[in-house]
Amino acid sequence: MGTPPWLAWTQRAPRALGRRHCLLTGPLADLRRGRDARLGTGTVSVSVLDDSSPQEGTMTSSTQVEVFADVLCPFTHVGLRRLVERRESLGRTDVGLWVRSWPLEVVNGHPLDAAFIAEEVLEIREQVAPDLFAGFDPEAWPATAIPALALAVAAYRVSPITGEAVSLELRHRLFERGEDISDADVLAEVSGAYGVETSDDDVIGVHREHAEGVKRKVTGSPHFFTAHQSFFCPVLKVGRDEDGALRVRPDHEGFDQFMEACFGI
Repeated sequence: MGTPPWLAWTQRAPRALGRRHCLLTGPLADLRRGRDARLGTGTVSVSVLDDSSPQEGTMTSSTQVEVFADVLCPFTHVGLRRLVERRESLGRTDVGLWVRSWPLEVVNGHPLDAAFIAEEVLEIREQVAPDLFAGFDPEAWPATAIPALALAVAAYRVSPITGEAVSLELRHRLFERGEDISDADVLAEVSGAYGVETSDDDVIGVHREHAEGVKRKVTGSPHFFTAHQSFFCPVLKVGRDEDGALRVRPDHEGFDQFMEACFGI
């Protein structure tokens, strides 16, 4: 296999750039009850982000796409992969990703259910992304997302490029390799590979990012912010049919609008 697009970008990204989850708030239950809480969600205007440091509220790349998401959210995995693939095809090494914490176990008040996620993964593979989730293993489902999210927070403290790479690596290990990313050995392997050290402050950082998401009216996972717009789950349409079966479809129009906001195309 060739080099994954996200890794290729981190290898080629300009030196200047390195300096410096889809489940809903509530609609997890709505989807189980058969209500489609995602359809009809469009774009909303947001203010242009300020030019502070990553720890204070924004990345320092020339262009950024910011997303609040849970590392355990399969819809986010699809969205990030499609975004990175498009960025790679366009050669847009100037566009960085800031993947922030939206811990659904905090939002919903309970851990994500492995069987429910497995249902989502099966539908996504059959209807949208047969190229993804090849190694997904519900038996290795993490008990919590917090340690992995904390590792991502720590990685962004090293650099935006490291933060993005770790955020994508964690999802690859979970959804493509079937690894439990709440396991201390797995996390140690990732942190060692990318030269990241974590502390208790990073767990606090996860909750701080969640609080910021609440303040910014994040709808759920994944919720993307570009310079002037925000998009909730722009790659997929998710709902249940009249018999209560989960249905996931590509959102071609939403994805095109999202790509235009990200890359100006």
